[in-house]
Amino acid sequence: MNRTRDRTKGVEEVAAKFPGIKIVQKQTAKFMRNDAVDVVSNWMTAGNDINAIASNNDEMAIGALQALGKNPDKILIAGVDGTPDALQMLKQGKMIATVFQDAQGQGECAVQAAVKLAKGEKVQKVINIPYQLINKENMDQFTQRNLK
Repeated sequence: MNRTRDRTKGVEEVAAKFPGIKIVQKQTAKFMRNDAVDVVSNWMTAGNDINAIASNNDEMAIGALQALGKNPDKILIAGVDGTPDALQMLKQGKMIATVFQDAQGQGECAVQAAVKLAKGEKVQKVINIPYQLINKENMDQFTQRNLK
């Protein structure tokens, strides 16, 4: 859960740097596409003035897109994970961005840390694997990376 809170905190910190950006809604959709459809549908029914939706995963971002239908207001949507479905949404111009989490890199670092611990060596408390922004311009280099 800390990672999801960190994602939300990161969005809030960046938004706070721009006086023109106001977070008008914040709600969980439990990382589920169908729940995100319901959440975003409720926001739109309530008449919220929303220009962008930052989702903590691609499933919720795609659910947001589904709730918006053809997205006549051109609301910008971004997710996290770099899933094949999200890459398709990027390709079609329906999403603005997603973020690649290097699952292979995470796995390799976890095994390396476990080996060090087994040998009695010290390991950093937190090992960060860099995230990478994916947009329409660079998406081709990520199309096969999360399929392994």
